[in-house]
Amino acid sequence: MREIYLDNNATTKVDEAVFEEMRPYFCELYGNPSSMHFFGGQVQGKVVEARNRVAGLLGASPEEIIFTACGTESDNTAIRSTLEVLPNRRHVITSRVEHPAVLTQCRNLIQKGYRVTEIGVDGEGRLNMDEYRAAVDDDTAIVSLMWANNETGVIFPVEEAAALARDKGALFHTDAVQAVGKIPIDMSSSVVDMLSISGHKLHAPKGIGVLYVRRGTPFRPFLVGGHQEKSRRAGTENAAAIIALGKACELAAAHMPFENNQVKAMRDRLQESLLAAIPHSRINGGGAERLPNTLSIAFEFVEGESILMLLSELGICASSGSACTSGSLEPSHVLRAMGVPFTCAHGSIRFSLSRYTTEAEIDGVIRELPPIIERLRQMSPFGREFLKAQA
Repeated sequence: MREIYLDNNATTKVDEAVFEEMRPYFCELYGNPSSMHFFGGQVQGKVVEARNRVAGLLGASPEEIIFTACGTESDNTAIRSTLEVLPNRRHVITSRVEHPAVLTQCRNLIQKGYRVTEIGVDGEGRLNMDEYRAAVDDDTAIVSLMWANNETGVIFPVEEAAALARDKGALFHTDAVQAVGKIPIDMSSSVVDMLSISGHKLHAPKGIGVLYVRRGTPFRPFLVGGHQEKSRRAGTENAAAIIALGKACELAAAHMPFENNQVKAMRDRLQESLLAAIPHSRINGGGAERLPNTLSIAFEFVEGESILMLLSELGICASSGSACTSGSLEPSHVLRAMGVPFTCAHGSIRFSLSRYTTEAEIDGVIRELPPIIERLRQMSPFGREFLKAQA
């Protein structure tokens, strides 16, 4: 059975060119890039090249790039660093739809005496900017808002939000894990102070991330020990993965027009075809600006887990939301924050495409999903009533 993989917001295939770039640094060029000898020095040269490539995708300077182990580490580092450099400020702002890497960290801060404000969203998942403007004050240490939502793809106005934070003397961090490589980002013209990346979301391997820290931003390291990353992140460099991420960022820049044209067109065709074929379905966040690859769609009178299991039997891989919360049977916190009706939230699934997605794969989902929804509705008391009313 050949899979149809449409869960790219959870993780992506490592690009073969990325794998080939990193492969020699396991068994052949395995030196420590921090070593003084030539064997480590040649690895260090590739780490420098990778840093330049990451910076190039972001429109940043290489010295503003700190390599980490993942997006979660980058998120946690940004928040913890800010609270150390601004100890007299006791207010943190985030949103109700953030990834758990940010939301859990912020909620834990309440136990330490911090005041945490979670900004709401409207029914399309758009940030409530009036609520945000009222929340930012002279006690705010950091604002952490995602660039794009991992479940719905809805894009936040991070530049406007960052400017408002700066006006109050607060630092601004964005979890851009889903956005980097899919939409243009230019940190040279941005007022964002810190930004997180995760390599496995843009066709690099798992276990590598980046924290961008704008030059001049006060910073305290999360991991201390050695001098790596200019003493901003201790620990022997994961050289092979760093080199891989550099190549992945170079490729992402080259493929971004494809993401925003062909991938978006496939997403839109999937969306419109499913809406036309399956009554009582709706797009979560469909009225907002979204990432070009993401489709969150809700089907009334069925459960998302049942849909996913039947799709999986056919080799079709999708998600009920964030991979980090997929073990829960509760509707996602994102859909609850949006006020999606319970009957829809429980029947929501996410398709996330990539540059490897094909038209034939989209055809397969369009063909297979409507009968699955009809079958599940026939098995549900509410669904049977719905089908009877439609007859």
